[in-house]
Amino acid sequence: MSKQLFSGSIGRKFAMALSALFLIIFLLQHFTINFTSVFSEKTFNELSHFMGTNPLIQFVMQPILMFGVAFHFIMGFVLEIKNRNARAVKYAKNNGAANSSWMSRNMIWSGLFILFFLGFHFNDFWIPEMNYKYIEVKAEDPDRYYDEVVHMFENPVRVIIYCLSFVFLALHLLHGFQSAFQSMGARHDKYTPAIEKIGRAYAILIPVGFIFIAVFHYVNSL
Repeated sequence: MSKQLFSGSIGRKFAMALSALFLIIFLLQHFTINFTSVFSEKTFNELSHFMGTNPLIQFVMQPILMFGVAFHFIMGFVLEIKNRNARAVKYAKNNGAANSSWMSRNMIWSGLFILFFLGFHFNDFWIPEMNYKYIEVKAEDPDRYYDEVVHMFENPVRVIIYCLSFVFLALHLLHGFQSAFQSMGARHDKYTPAIEKIGRAYAILIPVGFIFIAVFHYVNSL
């Protein structure tokens, strides 16, 4: 029974929602650490050093995160294809825009831009980190992280790409946050309005916060 459930539409949406909530929690944690770079170089270095050297995070949580990201995007593409096929006849007769928001109809495009950004971001930070630790095998410097971030944001083109990417992330989250809860059955007249308000606040404040971090370090580098 459970196998049939998770191979069906409801099961796929539930799995997609779980991966979305997992990434939402990670994004909040990632933002919290990055935001400390705005007001405390020491704190940012300490937190980054802990995250970068703790075996549980590096060899358990990091692979889980990478799997979660890959799963979320693959499942997103699968659901998009199935939804488009299911709506093909209906949309030939009806205006799809009348029953859904712009964000919900374009999740695949905002998702693709975010996927491009993740590749860009990995190239900026994750690949150099792997090279530092496992290829060049340099001695660990617990004070290197802040300077690396500042150096990255000295380039105005990189800052523009980051800012634009977080605009797309905000658009993605504006629909994705509340949709994840709805797919998990958390829909009730008493709770749904609060979930929608929290979702809108999260979808705006977290991306704006990341944009602020990038612009802050760029301005400080001038």
